[in-house]
Amino acid sequence: MAALRFLLRQSRRFGVFESPSPPHSLLLLRRFSSEFTSSVDPTINSEPINKERMPLPLQPVSYNPKPKPPPSEEDVPKSPAETHATSPDGQESRAWTRSEMRYIKDAPVIAPVSYATRVAPLPEYQGEMGEREKESGNEQRQRERRMIELQRRRSSLRYVKEVEEDNLPFPKLLKPDTANQDTKKKEKVIYDLKEAIRLVKANARKTFDETLEVHVKMSPELRRTDLKLNGFVRLPHGFGKTYRVAVFAEGAAADEAREAGADIVGGPELVEEIKNGNVKVDFDKCISTQSMMEHVKKLSRNLKQLMPDKKKGTLTNDMSRAVKEAKEQSVLFKKDKTAIVHVGLGKLSFIDDALNENIGAFVNALLVAKPAGLKKSSKFAGYVDSFHICSTMGKSFQISIQSLSMAADRHTRKLQLQ
Repeated sequence: MAALRFLLRQSRRFGVFESPSPPHSLLLLRRFSSEFTSSVDPTINSEPINKERMPLPLQPVSYNPKPKPPPSEEDVPKSPAETHATSPDGQESRAWTRSEMRYIKDAPVIAPVSYATRVAPLPEYQGEMGEREKESGNEQRQRERRMIELQRRRSSLRYVKEVEEDNLPFPKLLKPDTANQDTKKKEKVIYDLKEAIRLVKANARKTFDETLEVHVKMSPELRRTDLKLNGFVRLPHGFGKTYRVAVFAEGAAADEAREAGADIVGGPELVEEIKNGNVKVDFDKCISTQSMMEHVKKLSRNLKQLMPDKKKGTLTNDMSRAVKEAKEQSVLFKKDKTAIVHVGLGKLSFIDDALNENIGAFVNALLVAKPAGLKKSSKFAGYVDSFHICSTMGKSFQISIQSLSMAADRHTRKLQLQ
């Protein structure tokens, strides 16, 4: 036993038991201790070491409880009356409160206050309720009963009013028999071109010479912005208005324009005067030579729609022909956002044949200006929806497509003969 203690002491000294040793090291230690003890005391019999050895039985050990010391006078809890005593300095000390007693080490335990449980009275014990509670309950019931009665009365009154309103006869207005007039208004009357011109002249006022206006409603596809519809038409009998023509040219072209009857003729000096505002843009047509376009481009904001263009025939070197055609009163036309073309084609003081020929020339120009991107359309179908003529302050009349095509064909024949 002394040898085992010596080995344990040495193992603690050199830190053998600092980390848990594997089981084979413990077996070697036990074998070494048994050999050492057998060498010291030969009477001790050495037994073979079994790897699976049964654990030693453990016997429980019981100890007598430690006796408690008798309580001293200091540990005995004192009543509040005793605590409310005089201090050694002669001053009276007050009683400890509950919050202060929590921070005292050996404070006496304060028993919690328990109150008797209250149980709600069941219906069978309602007879034991007081008179006040009964009175308050009866008042609430009476209020609820009054409210229910009021709601029933209101609902019944509403129902009676609705029934009375339903029973009252609804006043009916006797309309005169105007069935024939309504049908006449609703029916679309389409006139021939010659007849429509006579009706427009009959409905015109005599106070001033009104203009014959044409309003053409195009197909809805022409509302697209990529499909452009604009052009000009040279009216065979004029418009009934004298046009002022301005020509931007120099040298021989300027002299030729003056001889043809141009109202304003000039070169770069005229461009600068219009740009500075010294000359007003009060002319109706503007013609320019190709060499003067470098200077005329500066007046794009001033001229706007009057800018010279090859398509309109106002950008050319043949001044005499351009000025004569401008004086012949050609009319520009263009579609608006709603795909409708508005244009004036003469005065009502013209004879019927003159107005008829002007309308035929306009229809021919309208067919020539038809955009190429318009699909699924023939000569008029899919291109022109309706064609109306009217005076400046008169009623409009719709014209048939057949009469319009006949007028356009007559105009093309005249152009071919010329």
